[in-house]
Amino acid sequence: MILFVGAGSFDMCGVGILTFHCSDNYGAMLQAYGLKEGLRKKGIKAEIIRYEPPFMTGRHWWIPYIPSGGISGMLIQGGYRWRANLRLGKAFFEKRSRMRQFRKKYLTGEEKRKIYFCSQLKKLDYADYIVGSDQIWNPDITCGLRRAYFGDFKNKNKKRVVAYAASLGKEALPEKYDKTFSELLQHVDTISVREKSAASYVKRLCGRAVAVVPDPVFLLEKKEWQKIEKMLWKNHFIFVYMTENNETLVEFTKELAERKNLSIITDKNGTGLEGENVLKDHTAGPAEFLGYIHRADYVVTNSFHGTAFSIIYQKKFMVFPHSGAGGRISDIIKLSGLGSRLYRENGCADIDAEINWNKVKRRIRKSVEAAERFLAESIGR
Repeated sequence: MILFVGAGSFDMCGVGILTFHCSDNYGAMLQAYGLKEGLRKKGIKAEIIRYEPPFMTGRHWWIPYIPSGGISGMLIQGGYRWRANLRLGKAFFEKRSRMRQFRKKYLTGEEKRKIYFCSQLKKLDYADYIVGSDQIWNPDITCGLRRAYFGDFKNKNKKRVVAYAASLGKEALPEKYDKTFSELLQHVDTISVREKSAASYVKRLCGRAVAVVPDPVFLLEKKEWQKIEKMLWKNHFIFVYMTENNETLVEFTKELAERKNLSIITDKNGTGLEGENVLKDHTAGPAEFLGYIHRADYVVTNSFHGTAFSIIYQKKFMVFPHSGAGGRISDIIKLSGLGSRLYRENGCADIDAEINWNKVKRRIRKSVEAAERFLAESIGR
């Protein structure tokens, strides 16, 4: 076990975390919880800063606001999402309520006021900041590269900025961002990324060492995640979590459900999963998401965090390629030594194949210990 020595050197206010906690997304909220609690269990008072800018929260509003692609792009994306919200009806508000409840209870509380603009960060009294994890350096998500997620803001108390498991969402950004990205990286004192495939690109632009560390959900063990999960469905079922429609995934799931005589639970419409044996839960929050993975007989996904929690909960699972998350998923599959869980057409896809979970845990633990050392050296001195 790695202990964080020198924790007493922290400012009385501890460490402030700037991340995507305000996004109504299972992975975004759970990684934020994993980082905060992972630090706290090492004796570090870590708090999530309530930085909730409209360019992040707006996409989850009843009438969405997505300031990218100019006026026409904003109207098209917003209109598409609004139609989806209209189809959900009451379920939209139930899901939003569960997201808010989870955020209030486990992430931020309500003691501190929300911060909407980067300029307001100058009023904070943290000395140490962690930016990350999640895709904080993906301009497609943040509607351009944002200074706050690099610690580039004036604050007389600020002493250190550490990037933990920051992600670009891809191996490299388009060339047009290189100059700005390189300049912003100079505001980060110590850098780590989540994807090995992106490390060389970041290193080239910042001119310094770049560590590769696992997503913070792995900083907590299964028993720690079970403390915050919520069970809604106890019967036998397959849990399907898709972040991108995939016909092959759908057909694989249908065949598995028929062969095993199981129900299917998913959280989305329009995926091609229909029928009497399909339950669509449009109201689940992060706690319910964990409960579904825990209780499922099988998990079928093309999501990075769907994959990560299948590993943490030691499930029988199959992960399918994703056009935008291929590198992230491939990295975690390689790290855990679970190549047989990655679906390949015309290849072996035996979801019932036995897994040596002790071996997997050892591989993951080795990576987690390296992450703990990175944090200890970066902010624990």
